[in-house]
Amino acid sequence: MVEGAVISNSMKVKMRKTLANVDAAELAEAKTLKDSMDLAVSYKLKKSINVPELQNSDDINVNIDKTVVMISISDKMLFRTASYKVNSRAYKTLKKLAEIIKSEPSMDVMIEGHTDSRKIHNDVIQDNWDLSVKRATSIVRILEKKYGVNPNRLIASGRGSSLPLVDNKTSANRARNRRTKIVILPNLDKFFGLLAEEEVIQP
Repeated sequence: MVEGAVISNSMKVKMRKTLANVDAAELAEAKTLKDSMDLAVSYKLKKSINVPELQNSDDINVNIDKTVVMISISDKMLFRTASYKVNSRAYKTLKKLAEIIKSEPSMDVMIEGHTDSRKIHNDVIQDNWDLSVKRATSIVRILEKKYGVNPNRLIASGRGSSLPLVDNKTSANRARNRRTKIVILPNLDKFFGLLAEEEVIQP
């Protein structure tokens, strides 16, 4: 363990119980307290999120990278072209997402809107930045108001067309770039319940 890392006695016990279920080869690679925490968080996330159940079509991609879960949902599943009104057929997926969020109180969730590079401007939407943020906000509202996710765990953000997956030269590529990314971020303070009664873990 890393000298000076701080964690409560009870939470150290809980973390060790979690790590007891982790593959021995993976555990052997953990050299620091942070490595061990990452492994524990990753293990719990994989148990919390049933990837095959959520990833049920070509429109959804789920990736778990250490302590972060990234769910990418295509534009055509969620919205009509140039609109930020959520399609009713997306509600089943959003309901499942809400269930996952509510099942694990250590997770905060960022909803991140992305557009293609074509310019947009009308009476309601100023530009791609505006559209991407409005789409993220629409998803956040449904998670909160329809499915009861605590709003203090939700973050709405927009990236406009600034982070394309591929170039915007073809209609197929533009369709790939129009997406909403849901980033699930474990709050480590909540996860390990760093309480007032702390101890310093020595090597």
